[in-house]
Amino acid sequence: MAIGANRIDIELYSDTRTKPTTGMRAAMAEAEVGDEQAGEDPTTNALCARVADLLGKEAAMFLPSGTMCNEIALAVHCRAGDAVVADKTSHIGNFEGGGPAAIAGVTVSGVDGARGVFSPDQAAAAVEQDYHYAPRTTLIAVEQTANLGGGTVWPLPALKAVSALAQERGLATHMDGARLMSAVVASGIAAADFAATVDGVWLDLSKGLGCPVGAVLAGSRTFIDDCWRWKQRVGGAMRQSGVLAVAGLYALDNHVSRLAEDHDNARLFADLIAAIEGVSVEPEHVESNIIYFDVKETGQTAFDIADRLAEKGVRIGPFDERLMRAVTHLDVDEEGVRIAAEALTNVVQAG
Repeated sequence: MAIGANRIDIELYSDTRTKPTTGMRAAMAEAEVGDEQAGEDPTTNALCARVADLLGKEAAMFLPSGTMCNEIALAVHCRAGDAVVADKTSHIGNFEGGGPAAIAGVTVSGVDGARGVFSPDQAAAAVEQDYHYAPRTTLIAVEQTANLGGGTVWPLPALKAVSALAQERGLATHMDGARLMSAVVASGIAAADFAATVDGVWLDLSKGLGCPVGAVLAGSRTFIDDCWRWKQRVGGAMRQSGVLAVAGLYALDNHVSRLAEDHDNARLFADLIAAIEGVSVEPEHVESNIIYFDVKETGQTAFDIADRLAEKGVRIGPFDERLMRAVTHLDVDEEGVRIAAEALTNVVQAG
């Protein structure tokens, strides 16, 4: 893999940066289409049926993004003024532009979990008291895998325990499945088993699965019927969406098992950069395709390192002054990971 000046050859900023493969593009060009909003796009209908079956749910709907899946689910599960329990690092609480408050009118009660995974006791402590001074808690949300936890896989027993608490308290449950299939491949646990612990769940297509856009939200038929009204309300209804949906079908056929390669490459990258003086990383915590590492002791900021890496054709995201994130995916192979680690070594050593 050649490194060229003034362009990014190795993209580790995010797995959202993937490009459709040649086979996926061919499938998109040949997709059978119709009016999705009217329920007449056969390819979109096939994708929704496939994902509903994969997740063990009654029904599913295709949406432009995972963020829209989250926001619609919150709006259906909750009333304005309610509270949602989630980890303090959750995507819904930190990276959706205040959507829970602006769209569903809810607040997010952050739980201080361990690398994005919280216990039933922590969730119970976060549930607002049932008196009129406090918001009513109506939903517990989990994120699989936990992004800011470093791609941590929520263990199935932990999900079952949190689900049992929610049922005991009469709360709904939601899974942000941005990297659910990474959790499936990393753990060997079926997607339907993970999904059985929650009322609603969505599967992202535009991250590790390599699609250009889209996510599929699944749940009971009543839940999805209610979601359709919100889909219309926020502009998520589409027309000939089969050209996008077919990419999801292609990915489910061709890109799931290969996620194991991304996980191997992530662990390799963590092992390689662990040898760099001043870089702090915990390879044993790399469970899927996300690596966070601390560069404080290098004497440089994460932003400076990111800029200098970009000059070498490698992009790794600075998270703050000291923390950086690398995410492996289908567009970066083992050679690319080794080149990126070498570039990071050179940048740090150059000071």
